[in-house]
Amino acid sequence: MTLQYHKIASIEDPYFAKMHHLMGEVFPPEEVLAYELWREPLLDPTIQVFVAIQEGEVVGATEYRYRPELQVAMTDFTIIGRAGLGIGRFLLVEREKHLKQLERESGTASLGMFAEIYNPEADATASLSFGSVQPMHPSVRREVLSHVGYKKLDIPYVHPSWDHEGKAVQGLDFCFRPADDSLESLPASLPARFLRWYYSALPNKPREWEEMMESLEKKDKVALLPL
Repeated sequence: MTLQYHKIASIEDPYFAKMHHLMGEVFPPEEVLAYELWREPLLDPTIQVFVAIQEGEVVGATEYRYRPELQVAMTDFTIIGRAGLGIGRFLLVEREKHLKQLERESGTASLGMFAEIYNPEADATASLSFGSVQPMHPSVRREVLSHVGYKKLDIPYVHPSWDHEGKAVQGLDFCFRPADDSLESLPASLPARFLRWYYSALPNKPREWEEMMESLEKKDKVALLPL
């Protein structure tokens, strides 16, 4: 069956409701932005949300963005809703083609892509429920993302919850897939600037996040470690 790569640009898109339902089946509640709160972000031209459609059903999804002024991309999430359909590979190939297009349009070359990746060995992650979608289990995803080149930044990571309650979400690593695979570190200013921008949309920041950012901003560089 042929998969379609479809852009979601409005919560009125009939496929948005199906995507949001799939997100709720996969991610913990604090990782899912409320339905109505998607209205404004989807109007932002820098936020790319695409779904994989098969026979009218959303079987996968990905959200990402490219910041030409920093020359970095970020993959917000990738969802593989069913096994055995090649959805992961399909989303990766289509996303990479689109990111290359965004690079050409901005006249820049990407240094790489950030991602928040669950650490299945962390206590905070062990207590989370990830639904019944087997390909989305943290251990599976982590190995796949390591395989495609992601490395973790050598920092203790925490992020503000997307439910706007200002909780500190732990159990993840902040990771980077460098365009140059031999890269062993990043200037600390790069992830610091990116994270300040990325979480500017959330007004409530936990103390733990502010402390992490202050520590990061005092560093010259951050090592990239095996995932």
